[in-house]
Amino acid sequence: MKNPLKNCSIGLGVTGSIASYKALDLASKLVQQGASVHTLMTGGATKIVTPLAFTAITHNSVGVDLYNPCSDIGMDHVSVAKTIKLLIIAPATANTLAKMAYGISDNTVTTTYLATEAPVIVVPAMDGNMYSNTATQTNINILKDRGTYVIGPYEGHLASGQKGIGRMADTDEILQWAKLIIGQKGDMINLKVVVTAGGTKEPLDPIRVITNRSSGKMGTAIAEAARDRGASVTLITSSPEAPNIIGVDTVIAETADEMATQTKLHIKKADALIMAAAISDWKPTVASLEKIKKVGANNLKLELTKTEDVIASINSSELIKVGFAAETENLVQNAKIKLNRKNLDLVVANQINQEYPVFGADTNKVVFIDKNGEEDLPEMAKYDLGHLIIDRLKTMVNKKKLTR
Repeated sequence: MKNPLKNCSIGLGVTGSIASYKALDLASKLVQQGASVHTLMTGGATKIVTPLAFTAITHNSVGVDLYNPCSDIGMDHVSVAKTIKLLIIAPATANTLAKMAYGISDNTVTTTYLATEAPVIVVPAMDGNMYSNTATQTNINILKDRGTYVIGPYEGHLASGQKGIGRMADTDEILQWAKLIIGQKGDMINLKVVVTAGGTKEPLDPIRVITNRSSGKMGTAIAEAARDRGASVTLITSSPEAPNIIGVDTVIAETADEMATQTKLHIKKADALIMAAAISDWKPTVASLEKIKKVGANNLKLELTKTEDVIASINSSELIKVGFAAETENLVQNAKIKLNRKNLDLVVANQINQEYPVFGADTNKVVFIDKNGEEDLPEMAKYDLGHLIIDRLKTMVNKKKLTR
């Protein structure tokens, strides 16, 4: 699949912060994503973690000594700088930030920084007073002005025993930034996509809601896949607790009415709408302003009103529309009806049963259905499925541009 980190050569600079042990996890996660990781270490970093640990994880030699004739980087001190697509310096100490800001290159990390033309991420980690010092803040601003990406640091418990701003950013956040930066040169640049996710919640009273089992994972995975290929993405989700996707504009819309309003607002400048949200078909005609009491009642009668069919109500010849169909029977037949009735370009159909649990799972098994036929796909990770949907979307957008 089109994970931007797969087969990507990445430089990992590790400096002498106590947080340098976290770089081992970062190296491991990068390798798991398919990246080729080339580690560079300052002398201080080797006092905390060993080069051997990084070699074991990355299966590549580690650059430590610029003057070691037996080292690849010793013989050619810009060898890594010339081949990497991204340089991540994590953790970055106050000392390293100062050297980077003023062009001092006395170790493999700072030398590679000066020599590379690749984008650079720095992930500061240090004591809170060191971070807040005017000198450190000046150095960070210098680096930002040069186009360096600075992630964190954050507030937390520090090695000094104090609590303050200086804690290194988490691995997952660094990975997301790496995907975003590399993906900016992807095959979906200049494409604007709106994705909806999650199950809407229709209030019965201030406490209770009518909802469904949708977790929002599929829509979130599609949004991430589109971002990783350079698209401009808006994610409209029903969950205020939805994970933050770096580089994706996230909008909260909890009810069907809110989802309709936000979707219609954001598709005005979009090329495509991928409606992965499970929008409630019905809502209470009147929501109680007070909690509905159980005491003294043996049953509760609810009057429901049909909600707006959002994707069917959107009629634009310029917009690619992708819908989802979750069915317990007659999957393909019902999906084809939805395709025609709602004038969709593609339906992603789920068979809901015990063999393939969809809601809340990290994998999905679907059938693609369009006007040319159907394609039954094997079970796969939702992120990988997201890329297949984006592949179809790319083809449809290009075809539509040719017919204009």
